[in-house]
Amino acid sequence: MGLRATRRRGQDGRYPTDLHHGTGTTDAWGPVGVQDPRAGARAADLAVELRGVRRQYGRGGAIVHALRGIDLALPRASFTAVMGPSGSGKSTFLQCAAGLDRPTEGSVRLGGTEITGMSENRLTELRRTRLGFVFQSFNLLPSLTVEQNVVLPMRLAGQRTRSARGRREAAEILARVGLGDKGGRRPAQLSGGQQQRVAVARALVTRPDVVFADEPTGALDTTTAAEILALLRNAVDQLGATVVMVTHDPVAASCADQVLFLADGAIADRLPRSGADRIAARMTGLTARTAPGPAGAAA
Repeated sequence: MGLRATRRRGQDGRYPTDLHHGTGTTDAWGPVGVQDPRAGARAADLAVELRGVRRQYGRGGAIVHALRGIDLALPRASFTAVMGPSGSGKSTFLQCAAGLDRPTEGSVRLGGTEITGMSENRLTELRRTRLGFVFQSFNLLPSLTVEQNVVLPMRLAGQRTRSARGRREAAEILARVGLGDKGGRRPAQLSGGQQQRVAVARALVTRPDVVFADEPTGALDTTTAAEILALLRNAVDQLGATVVMVTHDPVAASCADQVLFLADGAIADRLPRSGADRIAARMTGLTARTAPGPAGAAA
């Protein structure tokens, strides 16, 4: 049984016109500042939108420009991989897009909601109810059971996780990731791959606008990594989720609908869905172009 996909259906057949995915000029947080109806219709189809996003750290001569004006619009029910050389701004991009860090300049919208000027309390609430996260290190609480870890976002959002509905939704998502019989176990009783499945289930249980994944297969063997990537791919294709994944692995990136390549804090290139060899070749070329020369290396 799926995660009651009918709740996601609206005018486009996938998303509803409720608080989580409102169309028009208002949403769960009030006015979103869309004046042109055509712009409003376009914004309703976007899960992630960054306009002129810059992020710098430090002052004076010590300023580091982590992001240098990112313009990006990602549609709902899409899978985007983000790659780039070390220091290219991948982590900063993910943190700003997910509301974990504030850009120095620019605008970030998630699910049609402007988040750039939100208070920390409202950002926290948004992350609990409308965003999902999957990290390389799993980030499960060892004292909680698998089921309790999965429903933790619901619990933090004030939902009754011990109700029949809460337990049913936990059972549904655990069954979807292949752990229907593991709800009563502790994370230490699971393999690394199973723990990451729990993390994926936790990210999906609130039916978020966007799932942000930071190197989700980095700590896994090849076979287990393929299983996790298949879960993320199915979340997009079957549940209508939107996934944004930072990765260094061309094989992982080949599961995405498009690959964005960052270099020096800017989008340097992009590919539509491609094979791992083509992605690796593009990444190699980008790294060679952005690598410092002998003088830079010496400095």
